[in-house]
Amino acid sequence: MGTDTGARGTGGFSEEERASMRARAEELRREAGGGRGAKAAAAELEVLAKIAEMEAPGRAVAERVHAIVTANAPELAPKLWYGQPAYARRGRVVCFFRSGHADKERYSTFGFTPEAALDEDGGLWPTSYAVTELGEEAEQAIAALVRRAVG
Repeated sequence: MGTDTGARGTGGFSEEERASMRARAEELRREAGGGRGAKAAAAELEVLAKIAEMEAPGRAVAERVHAIVTANAPELAPKLWYGQPAYARRGRVVCFFRSGHADKERYSTFGFTPEAALDEDGGLWPTSYAVTELGEEAEQAIAALVRRAVG
């Protein structure tokens, strides 16, 4: 998935997936206009807009991370955190993505806050990961970490 350059072009979403994201963004714009859930819809729209602004290949990685997190932890709400995509439970950020380009670093970062249930025996565990691309193994690892983080 993440490194496929065929139908996906940049290693992110295929054109069909991008069209679906545009359709979802339009739905979110309508939902953000008012009524119940408007705040959540507006927050997700902001996250999708921030991802769309990112430069390739970071954008492709952010798109995949967004898809992985929302599929594996639908209870987490997308929101911007320090101007970057993050995913929160009851308003508190559990995990986040930082664009390497925006941070002027050679890699992006996917990380977890203390809200994530990742504590391991032995008193030592990683809380962030450097990301330059997402292959199948990395996608599976992120999915497992996100599911564990939400307990």
